[in-house]
Amino acid sequence: MTLSTLWTIVSFVAIATIISALYGDARLQSFKQLLSAHLFSVIASVSVNDGTLAGRPDPGEVRYSSPLSGWYWSVDPVGDNLKGSLRSISLGDKAIDSPSTLLVPFDTSFQRSYTETGPNGQQLSVVETEVVLDAENRVARFRVMGNLSEVEGEIADFRHTLYFYLGIFGLGGTLINAAVILVGLRPLDRVRRTLADIREGKVSRLNENLPDEIAPLAREMNALIENNRRIMDRSRTQVGNLAHSLKTPLSVLVNESRTIGGTEGRLIAEQSAAMQMQVQHYLQRARIAAQRDSVVFRAPVTPILARLARVTAKLNPDKDVRFDNHMEDVIFAGEEEDLEEMVGNLLENAGKWGKSIIRLALAKVENGFEISVDDDGSGLASEQIKDAITRGKRLDESKPGTGLGLSIVHDTVREYGGTLRLERSVDLGGLSARLTLPIAGN
Repeated sequence: MTLSTLWTIVSFVAIATIISALYGDARLQSFKQLLSAHLFSVIASVSVNDGTLAGRPDPGEVRYSSPLSGWYWSVDPVGDNLKGSLRSISLGDKAIDSPSTLLVPFDTSFQRSYTETGPNGQQLSVVETEVVLDAENRVARFRVMGNLSEVEGEIADFRHTLYFYLGIFGLGGTLINAAVILVGLRPLDRVRRTLADIREGKVSRLNENLPDEIAPLAREMNALIENNRRIMDRSRTQVGNLAHSLKTPLSVLVNESRTIGGTEGRLIAEQSAAMQMQVQHYLQRARIAAQRDSVVFRAPVTPILARLARVTAKLNPDKDVRFDNHMEDVIFAGEEEDLEEMVGNLLENAGKWGKSIIRLALAKVENGFEISVDDDGSGLASEQIKDAITRGKRLDESKPGTGLGLSIVHDTVREYGGTLRLERSVDLGGLSARLTLPIAGN
């Protein structure tokens, strides 16, 4: 629209300039031709009578009869053998200066043109010639003067009128062009909104009832959505098959570890539990990757966090567990189980390492929401933060666990396009784990 508007402005300015210039040149040329015709009419009406100029010239223009109209003619003798002068009624007894022939020479037609200031302040265009009137070589100077200011005013009026109407047409053309562009692009906006609805799970496909230029795009996008859905279903099936295929061998290992007993049995049980945790972790990642960018689920955040806070308080009766909600209820663009697992892992770690206080908080941030879990434990040094999210890395072997909790949270939140930050808690002094996650659209 901007380029079209600029092109319209440039085009109409160029057209207005060209038309104005052509009209001005044509008008001035017609004006000079009119003065030349009046000059010949005056010449034809003047004669010599007993050595004196005589005649009643009438160029046929009423303005030569109006006083100080800016339209004048005059006939003056050149030399001593001719007497008298003739003037138009409009000029009266006023005189118009004439430059020397050195400054303004005659052309090949023995005429010359120049501009002078009239008695009433107008700019006059003067056409002059000298004519031999009889056999005795009596010469007279004939001059016809037209109101150049009047002509220039007409040209200026024409230019203003031209600019006005071209401006109206240009503005109308720009508005029509903008309307055509906006109306023409409206189906694409419908496609955009429908795609947003598809991402949020409100609809499953695009409406193909669109203009001929857009309908093929909708059909191709529907085909892509169907293909994506097939890939998602196939991935879920493969994930389920893998879970079932691993479930029995892992159960056998756990049972055998109980039979063996002792140190070896305990080692096998711990490793089997770690294998089960890792299998569950990777199966969950595969499930999230399969559904991501195809169908976005929706989960209310506040009731989930409130429930997790209650469970944490029951599991840790010796600690003060509080949920601080700093925003209205928000919808998470993901599955409820994933949110429960991420926040649950953070609360579990806070329960292990916190001394007496655990704080769960929900707050609004740019392009999403933030869940923070703070405790009053010993926290982590800056060099330990990277190890904390490393898969299977345990910072304290004396505490129970597999070392996968923060790694699972980190990988899951990354699958959803969020972030996990570990830092020192300002209020409690322990660890502050902050999850930033996307909000589902309305």
